[in-house]
Amino acid sequence: MLHDPSHYTPIPAFQETTVSSYDRDILRGLAEKKVAIGSLPVQKEKADLWRKLNDLKPVRPMVWINEICWNEMDFDDELKLCCEGEWAREQEILLRRELYQWNHLPADMVINPWMECPKAIHSTDFGIVEETAIAKTDDSNDVVSRQFIVQIEKMADLKKIKMPVVVYDEKVTAYRQELFDQVFRDILPVKTIGQSHIWFTPWDFLVRWTGVENAMFGLYDTPELYHVAVDRLVDAWMIELDQFEEQGLLELDNTNTRVGSGGYGYISSLPSLENSPDIVKPSDMWGCSNAQIFSGVSQEMHWEFALEHDMRWLKRWGVNYYGCCEPLHNKTEILKKIPNLRKVSTSAWCDIAKTIDGLGSKIVYSVKPNPAILAGGDWSPEKARADIRKALEAGEGACMEFIMKDISTVNYEPHRLWEWAQIAMEEVAAVRTR
Repeated sequence: MLHDPSHYTPIPAFQETTVSSYDRDILRGLAEKKVAIGSLPVQKEKADLWRKLNDLKPVRPMVWINEICWNEMDFDDELKLCCEGEWAREQEILLRRELYQWNHLPADMVINPWMECPKAIHSTDFGIVEETAIAKTDDSNDVVSRQFIVQIEKMADLKKIKMPVVVYDEKVTAYRQELFDQVFRDILPVKTIGQSHIWFTPWDFLVRWTGVENAMFGLYDTPELYHVAVDRLVDAWMIELDQFEEQGLLELDNTNTRVGSGGYGYISSLPSLENSPDIVKPSDMWGCSNAQIFSGVSQEMHWEFALEHDMRWLKRWGVNYYGCCEPLHNKTEILKKIPNLRKVSTSAWCDIAKTIDGLGSKIVYSVKPNPAILAGGDWSPEKARADIRKALEAGEGACMEFIMKDISTVNYEPHRLWEWAQIAMEEVAAVRTR
């Protein structure tokens, strides 16, 4: 996510960092494991399978797991942080999680044989962040219940939404590069990366400032307010995107980068890392949008208050992904209006067969199994297998990916997710032989 609506993004600061020999040895040991795994032939094989899927020539459905409840996943201290320095611990947690997922629930993940050093890019965001009352049941879990405090009620309040300013700090970036090189360079390459895939979701932001109930009533009671509000948010995102492009900060996502709320972005119709243009443009990348809060809103209102406004954004990208948790099986007519639409979210609340019937064979269906199956008192591998088979049968012949996400708990039994990954891979592998 480019923005986190819960707080302002801090300005990247130059901070002198010393990596102790103790921390350096730990990081280098993890990096050696990463480069060994990332250099395996299977990484290219999996990338090719993702590319064929997104090219609408799938060998089989693909499987990926994301948004994992890492606070519950430790096993045999594999996720235990040992480094002492702050920067070292930031790198360590990323490496340990990547290696853990490869060891226990890889599915169709792809690991790169290099480290990524992020450029020091700062956006001033949108001038307003959510204010919430929070309730939680597990202090170690980032997933919490929130009550949004209303900040936008009338037209004058829309001035609180500001147009962002993007600044790139070359000095801080150079320092980061030097730090990464000092630790990792002789083990694996370090690639400095800019702003990759952008999660564009105006309504996810807006309801955090207006309140969900107010917004739903407002579509009827004060429609002009919400039209102007969404337009202002789209303006803000567009202005920010222009600055990324003008400053040469965009990064290709035709890689093992997550696109939309789905899987990887490998696709033949966009430039690859091997033939990357000097200046990456939005037309070289994936775009996306969604309106999750519109699950119970009619197709006509979904178009009028969300998708019609999004079109200015969606027209700028080479290919597009649409949707997240909202069921879209009754809204396929408006989805057909999206330019270069390639992938559609098919959430746990979606009628897969009806969605495919409405959109046809030239779409990848991003199936989202319900993560609640991992959360209850009893774990049923048989039920998990039956659910996957049911989805495969409903989508028989279609281009499909299975994305297990939004995993807020596995009831502190990490093997549940390991088993789900194995079951999913067994079922999609059988598709070719049925």
